Amino acid sequence: MGRVAAEIAGFEEVRLNPRDPRALLGAHSGSRHAEGEPVARERRRGRGATSNASGRFEPESREATDDGWGSLEALEALRTETHVERPRTIITRNESPDISFDRSINPYRGCEHGCVYCFARPTHAYMGLSPGLDFETKLFVKEGAAGLLRRELSAPGYQCKTIAIGTNTDPYQPIERQHRVMRSVLEVLAEANHPVGIVTKSALIQRDIDILSGMAAKGLAKVAISVTTLDPQLARRMEPRAAAPERRLETIEKLAEAGIPTAVMVAPVIPAINDPEIETILTRAHARGAREAGYIMLRLPSEVRDLFSEWLVEHYPAKARHVLSLVRGVRDGKLYDSTFGKRMSGTGPYAWMIGRRFEMAVEKIGFSRSRLRLRTDLFEPPAHAGQQLALF
Repeated sequence: MGRVAAEIAGFEEVRLNPRDPRALLGAHSGSRHAEGEPVARERRRGRGATSNASGRFEPESREATDDGWGSLEALEALRTETHVERPRTIITRNESPDISFDRSINPYRGCEHGCVYCFARPTHAYMGLSPGLDFETKLFVKEGAAGLLRRELSAPGYQCKTIAIGTNTDPYQPIERQHRVMRSVLEVLAEANHPVGIVTKSALIQRDIDILSGMAAKGLAKVAISVTTLDPQLARRMEPRAAAPERRLETIEKLAEAGIPTAVMVAPVIPAINDPEIETILTRAHARGAREAGYIMLRLPSEVRDLFSEWLVEHYPAKARHVLSLVRGVRDGKLYDSTFGKRMSGTGPYAWMIGRRFEMAVEKIGFSRSRLRLRTDLFEPPAHAGQQLALF
């Protein structure tokens, strides 16, 4: 079985216990830090990942070991920690040819929603932390984000294009209630008449309808709500601290009633887990006011491969092998393919079938086939602190 693991990894052969379900799945990444021992369920209640392996850039790996005095049993349940991050800039640029925006903002690093499939998990390794449980328990608040945004929007030569928010971690995750970084960013964007597109799976966005509705009236805002499943039990296992499915549908309705253009994202589509729900999700979301729709195939970069495989083994052991076989079927025999143009929708017969089902459902239900383009001609650079002081 070590041969299969090494074949997937492309690194040195890694020998696994043949009774280890991850060996049967062939989901090991080959990194000496990739495989983490499961953390006791009592400690990770309400969390998505099952393990907390060291980040891939760490020179040493860490492993919790009982010292014979029951020390592991005495460990407390994992709690959410927040840390301050002071970035130099807040707008992130990209040149990816297969996404519709070239700039984005992420108010937080890490995400308490704990979605086990989250493709952003590997970014926590850059902080010397684990993409596993650390990603959802050790969070970073980008202090001063609004001030940085004000400065960047007022910089000479800035050209206005839609800023995407929520493309990496959710801007309305639970800690936003206290820190309100996202709201402060929206206030600056509204002041500058700057267009914004938001993706979230949180009902907390309803708090900011007062800002978003005014922006939407000017053609400056649109929102996409991610609905992965309508099964509350599956949602609780897969996205433990995100809004329940019915709350997300309610949020679509509230946003639409406020005149905010709203889309539904069936993302990610996980073969044999939630793909049977595609048509039902689209139907329910359209009935509540969504007028655009999109989907993204499951993406398993770096450590997410192992984390998702561990989750499958724990919650769906009987069909874990089948699910990962289907995933390989849409990724040219691998668990992930980062090639532009392929990474979002996959390739092969199964991916083609998902795409055709989606297109047929969108047409039958009556979703718009064109994407709403937000206005950029109303933009006015906001005054920053230096300009305000110059008035006195």
